[in-house]
Amino acid sequence: MLTVAISKGRLFDPSLEMFSKLGYRVHSREAESRKLVIADRRGKLRFIYVKPADVPVYVEYGVADLGVVGLDVLLEASPDVHQPLDLKFGRCRIVVAAMKGSNRSNEQDGVSTLRVATKYPHLTAEYFTRRGVPVEIIVLSGSIELAPVLGLADCIVDLVQTGLTLRQNGLRVVHVIGESTARLIVNRASYQLRRERISELLEQIESLLAREKTA
Repeated sequence: MLTVAISKGRLFDPSLEMFSKLGYRVHSREAESRKLVIADRRGKLRFIYVKPADVPVYVEYGVADLGVVGLDVLLEASPDVHQPLDLKFGRCRIVVAAMKGSNRSNEQDGVSTLRVATKYPHLTAEYFTRRGVPVEIIVLSGSIELAPVLGLADCIVDLVQTGLTLRQNGLRVVHVIGESTARLIVNRASYQLRRERISELLEQIESLLAREKTA
């Protein structure tokens, strides 16, 4: 039985839906329960439900053979794992956002040091360093949009799906750093030791993605 780490949150339902389309279904009662380890009905896959930031940890250390996680998490954590497939769902943008009318996020405005609130400190530091902009990074774990509203930061770096939360809090997107979609990741040792089974699963997922692309 292969073990798959699934991100809680926005990627949870589409991840289970993808595996369900491939015939790896879990009982609805179990899926809605508080259980964190659930096997599919055929006993082929075991799913573990963890926070998004923990998915690459479980996979890198071999507790899970595979995982489904957003590219934003992978860019932040830089785990030592295989990243064979872009699953195409959960599409979001990684953006720099600031209060409407503010130029404090503009890297050309002559500001000596920007205060940036984010839950992606490494990704943020790398982005602004590449542009030669000195930043003071304030790490938050939630409600990032509040930081510029209350004066804690000049701008934020965050993941945005529709932009509604930004607009409701008087923020606007200033720069788009990149796009994030769900990715399938694989433990390196598992890929060698269980190559046949994992390759079979990868082929099933690739075929599903191809069918849905042409549908």
